[in-house]
Amino acid sequence: MPAAASPLTAAYARLTAAYPGLAVTVLGAAEPMPRGEGWVGAAGLAEGGAALEAFLAWDEAQVLRDYGRRARPDVVASFGLHRYAWPACLLITVPWFLDRRVPRLPVTHLSYDRTAGRMAVRPASFACLPDDPAAALPGAVVVPDAQALRAEVRAAVAEHLEPVLAAFGPRMRRRGRALWGMATDEVVEGLWYVAHLLDGAEEARAVRELELLLPGATRPYVGSAAFRVLSGPDGEPLSTRDRASCCMFYTVRPEDTCATCPRTCDTDRIAKLTSAAAA
Repeated sequence: MPAAASPLTAAYARLTAAYPGLAVTVLGAAEPMPRGEGWVGAAGLAEGGAALEAFLAWDEAQVLRDYGRRARPDVVASFGLHRYAWPACLLITVPWFLDRRVPRLPVTHLSYDRTAGRMAVRPASFACLPDDPAAALPGAVVVPDAQALRAEVRAAVAEHLEPVLAAFGPRMRRRGRALWGMATDEVVEGLWYVAHLLDGAEEARAVRELELLLPGATRPYVGSAAFRVLSGPDGEPLSTRDRASCCMFYTVRPEDTCATCPRTCDTDRIAKLTSAAAA
């Protein structure tokens, strides 16, 4: 699927327009994955060797540079996983959300240049609905309905992340449920954030779609999308969610936690969300 003809190109273009920090190139079947000059293959990260060491060295240096202190090795690995998995999940969830197309991206089909904010993908196939004009294209896997397409999203993310989690897990001192809790959070919070950048109506739709995608009991994912609404100081609604995992940022800056962190009480969440809205 050359970039110009790919059924994913339009969704990735909208992603980049909303979030310029991530540019996506769709490679044709015969095009090699980029290497060198900042690129790292997802397969290299999944192997857990030198590529992963170099990837995490960047995170270790970033923490020291920005916060003036070293992070524990497991915290560095947690940061590194987040910084890979968050954009990687968008490559699957954004085409589904915008165009109802779900690419399959094994780790051998994705490369990432984190310093330039770009990813290159060579989809193995893509799932779509019967009424999609792309259903007749090579590589299309037609599924009967929206529920089946949501199952394709969960399967595609799991296929891509499972070997990556296996490589990062020992360094993070996490396994099983804890790792898939992080994966659940990356799926939900990545799309939620990008939908907010698209416009308010898309953010509300993303919440509904994510609640259907992850209603709970969808292994290997942990829990549900877990959205809820708090009341602000003047009674205004404040959207939040309960993360299934902790990113460990509090170990670097104890006074600062995420608004969705399981360590953050509702009083602090309201203060953080109100301050962010005012800013």
